[in-house]
Amino acid sequence: MTDATTDATTAPIPVVATPSPRPEARSETPAEPPPAPRKRIRALPARWRITAWIIASTVVTLLAVGLIGRSIFLADIAQSANADVEQEALEFHRFLDQSASDFTSADALLADYLGRQSVHAGEVIVGAVDGAPVALANGLVEGETTMGFAGGEALAARLLSSTAKSGTVSSSEAGPLRWGRVDFTAGDTEGSLLVMQFTEAQSAAVDQSVITIAWVAFAGLLLSSGVAWLVAGQILAPVREVHRVAREISEHDLTARVPVEGNDDIAAVATTFNQMLDRLEGVYATQQRFVDDAGHELRTPITIVRGHLELLSDDPVERRETLRLVSGELDRMSRIVTDLLVLARAEQPDFVRVAGCDIASLTLDIEAKAQALGDRRWQLMEVAEGQARLDPQRITQAVLQLAANAVQITEPGDRIRIGSRFQGSGPDRMLRLWVQDEGPGVAPADAERIFERFVRGTTADGTAARRGSGLGLAIVRAITDAHGGSAWVDSTLGEGATFGLDIPAPNSADPIIPLDSTLAKEA
Repeated sequence: MTDATTDATTAPIPVVATPSPRPEARSETPAEPPPAPRKRIRALPARWRITAWIIASTVVTLLAVGLIGRSIFLADIAQSANADVEQEALEFHRFLDQSASDFTSADALLADYLGRQSVHAGEVIVGAVDGAPVALANGLVEGETTMGFAGGEALAARLLSSTAKSGTVSSSEAGPLRWGRVDFTAGDTEGSLLVMQFTEAQSAAVDQSVITIAWVAFAGLLLSSGVAWLVAGQILAPVREVHRVAREISEHDLTARVPVEGNDDIAAVATTFNQMLDRLEGVYATQQRFVDDAGHELRTPITIVRGHLELLSDDPVERRETLRLVSGELDRMSRIVTDLLVLARAEQPDFVRVAGCDIASLTLDIEAKAQALGDRRWQLMEVAEGQARLDPQRITQAVLQLAANAVQITEPGDRIRIGSRFQGSGPDRMLRLWVQDEGPGVAPADAERIFERFVRGTTADGTAARRGSGLGLAIVRAITDAHGGSAWVDSTLGEGATFGLDIPAPNSADPIIPLDSTLAKEA
């Protein structure tokens, strides 16, 4: 027999599905190419850019934290100074309410009140009668003047004579201050209590703290820069590995792969890149196999055609015979190319289009079409009752290929049987379709490999059969593999052979679709 397949117990061979590129449509008048997109030129490597962005974001964050923190501290100092002024004014009012009647003059009242006060650093309380200071409680560092700093007496006189009762002023000598004044009358004299809160020392302490924090932040920035540099290098290491692998890949070597470590996003990129290489390698292998197969099988008919055409004579009879031989070889070349294209397409995901199908109708349809393949005694032995999910056109193509092979190795009037049956039940149910002939059979050694491309069976005397291209059963196996099934042969040399398909057909409630009655025969 010309072709055969693997044994029924052989596991189906997995198919690598690789979409073939579609040729682009061509127009008569070439269109003007679109302008090439402008490429952004990056002066710095990715590692430097990542580090620079981390440093920049850290600097902006530290500046924002430092400025906002300083503003908050200074606002707190101002609020505390205002509270101290208000608190001192309230205490003096309570003192007036309780003790004003005990004093006959403002001088005595102010001396008594200020003698009881314990001022804190930066606080100055001045008691004045008729605008002239008479008592002082000084919390500033004592200097050569009464107020503790040059110009203090003039500043106190200006605030005592001011029409405002409180406010904020700035002294060139002592810095900013918050102040409040309480006017009162004791006996026949008028007095005033002036409360001043100097905030220069506290503001200077805040600035000193900010400077200290800035130095610490600078040291931390240097440390974070080093860490950012190392981390950026670790993050980009898989990318550099992808770059290295991409450079190592050549036109004829697609075996290099990127090592995948971990399960993060970078590992996902490496995995996706490896999967892309797998697909490219599969496409390349398919293309190379197609080229090799086509070159191997087409070389002989091309040589025959060229030889006959070179020896073509003027004799009409010889010319007719030569043209007949050339036409036959061209037909054989066309069939080889068609079969190779089918095998190439078998590795694409849309090679089979599965749908619910009535198996009884499918079997009857196949038997009817097989009768046109040759003058044989065709017998339909079994018909499976039920439905299964499969591609009816591809299954018909496979069974008709088996039937066409049976016609090739039998003689007119020989018996060829066709049948189908379900085996098993539930999720393990299988659909078996088979073709049985009375030909010379298949040798055990051939049964193991006859399903490969361009492998032909041997005759009873051990010589290789020359009929057929050796691709028919390879197509049958490709169809069964695409369905997740297997193809098989059961034969004894000299006593005929039975070829069949086992297709998974678990019980299903899917709707049955009618068969395409216009399905073309494919042998």
